[in-house]
Order: sequence, then structure tokens, then C-alpha cells
Amino acid sequence: MQRMAAAWEQFLEKWQNAGLIDPDAASRIREFEGQGGGGPAGLRWPAIAAIAFGSIMMIAGVLLFVSAHWDDLAPSMRFALVLLMVAAFHLAGAWASQTVEPLAIALHGIGTAALGAGIYLAGQIFNMSEHWPSGLLMWAAGAWIGWILRRDWVQLTFAAILTPAWIGSEWMDAHAANDAYFARIICQGMLVLAIAYFTAPKTRALIWIGGIMLLPWTLALIFSRQIAPSAAPEGGAVESVLAYALPLSVAYLLRRKLAWMNCVAAVWVLLLNLAAKNADSPLLYLWCGAGAAGLVFWGMEEHRAERINLGMAAFAITVLFFYFSSVMDKIGRSASLIGFGVLFLAGGWALEKLRRRLVAQVRMRASV
Repeated sequence: MQRMAAAWEQFLEKWQNAGLIDPDAASRIREFEGQGGGGPAGLRWPAIAAIAFGSIMMIAGVLLFVSAHWDDLAPSMRFALVLLMVAAFHLAGAWASQTVEPLAIALHGIGTAALGAGIYLAGQIFNMSEHWPSGLLMWAAGAWIGWILRRDWVQLTFAAILTPAWIGSEWMDAHAANDAYFARIICQGMLVLAIAYFTAPKTRALIWIGGIMLLPWTLALIFSRQIAPSAAPEGGAVESVLAYALPLSVAYLLRRKLAWMNCVAAVWVLLLNLAAKNADSPLLYLWCGAGAAGLVFWGMEEHRAERINLGMAAFAITVLFFYFSSVMDKIGRSASLIGFGVLFLAGGWALEKLRRRLVAQVRMRASV
């Protein structure tokens, strides 16, 4: 299976270098083949769902078995069990890669998940020094090694989540005395990173991670601004610069010359941090609405329907927050409910109509 994948990748690069297909067509071919090719050889969604559900049940059963017998095992047996748990899943994944690649992806993913549990269990077994971010570092390193060897989306997902989690945990551990202030810095950095992931041009796993992270980290930044002190403690300026520089470096690696749009988005995040100082100010809602509109425009410019969809959802959420926080308490109960119904029905219908029209235009432009 891997040899066949390597063969068509070589032909694809050869055709692209010869000018027979453009980069967008090559990207669509990779995305199509990454989903199983859609043909008879590719697994259909019931088989994929069975593999995913079975994988979750398997790792849950293993963890339940280990926790149930943990106190009865000697330290040497505990450590041997941890090693066996990690090695067994990766060996099973290596065997499955010769026959069913989705199953191999799932088993290697379970092995990487078990690695994280094994790292912290090993620390507990041998009573190692309690610096929990180091565990995340080793877990992230294992995920990156898995991605280098496998190049599959599950390993990339682990690496893309664990690496910023390790950096953020190191910052929080080093600045525990000013945890509220540095939590706000981390929220800014994570939001810029979510935008970088979401606008990755070719990697669906990163797009999904960024799309899931985008709205929660926006809300986290707004709420953290209410509790964090305004004055920067010692070293805060350096951390603030790194919170923007590191995610923008990731954006450059993913998008190259197109990363200038991510710099514009980073400016939006910086100004959002300032606007969030007063949560009751209409300026905050206007700036969030502007960000949602900017995401829609970004999707139109680069022919990405998912940005239009998320931008529309973000705009609707902004309007609802504004209505509940600034309008609903100023009118009567019945009038507020009627207004909410009108806003929900008429506004939702108008946004959905606009979203469909914009998505249709994007798909039409992409097909030309």
C-alpha cells in the first residue's frame, strides 16, 4: 500500500513539474487519494466508522484494565506493561499497513496516545521530579517521530496539538505568579496559531484543528481580558512578541508568500485584545463582526468554502451575543422574545441565503 502511494506521488510530481497539471489540481488529487480514492479499493464510511469506534473501545478497554490492576502490580511489571502497551499497538499498525491502511493509521494513533499515558505512568512508577510540561515535550517528540515515519494525519494531529500545548504549559509553569496575565498571552498566541492551521492550503487535518480551535480561543481571549492585569510583568513583553512570532512562523511554513494575510489576521487579534478590555462596549462586537466578515472575504479570495461557512457562523454568534448582552435586558420580556425570534428566523434565513450564494461562487471559480 505504501509503495503504491509512493508511486502515484512520484508520477504526480513528475506531471506537475512538466506543466501537465497545475498545483491546485495536484492538491485536489492528493486530497481525493487521501480519502481512499472513492473507488472500490477505498473503504466506505461504515468500515471507517467501525475502525474508529473499535479503536476508541480498544484503548478505553486497555486503560480500564491497566487502572483496575495497577495497584496489584510490582513497579517492574508496571513499567513492562507500559512498554508493551506502546509497542504492541505500533507493531500491530506496522502489520496492518501491508493490508488495510486506515486500520494501520488507527493502530499507530492508539500507540501514540498510549505513549502519552506511558510517559506519565513511568514518571509515577519511578517517582521522577514533578515537571509536567516535560511529559508533553516527550509526547510531542514521539508524535513528530511518528509523523516523519508515517506521514499520516493522525500523527500530524497529535504533533500539531501537543507542540503548542507543551510551549504554553512551559510558559504557565515558569510564570505561575502571573498566571492570569500569561494566560491572556497564551490565548492570543493560540488564536493566531488556530488561524494559521485553519488557513493551511493543503492539509485537511490542520484545517479541522484550526476550525475547531478558532471560536473557543476567541472567546477565551475575550474572557481572559476581563481578569488579567493590564500591566505587563517582567519578561511579559518578550513572551508577547513570541506569542505572535511563533504562530506566524508556522503560517509562513504552511503558506509561504500568502502568509501576509495571516499577519493581517494577527493585527486583528492584537486589536481584539485591546477591544476586549471593556466587554460591554459596542466596539468589541463591531470588531468581532469585522473579523467574521474578513474571514468570509478571505475565503472568497482563496476559494475556500470552509472559511465562508465559519465566518458566517462567527458573525451569527457575534450578533446573538450582542443581542443577549446589550439589547435583551433593555426591553420587555415578551418583546425581547419576539425580537429574538425575528432575529433568529429572518437573520438566519438571510445569512444562509448569502452563504449558499458565496459558496456557489467559490466552487464555480475553483472549477474554472
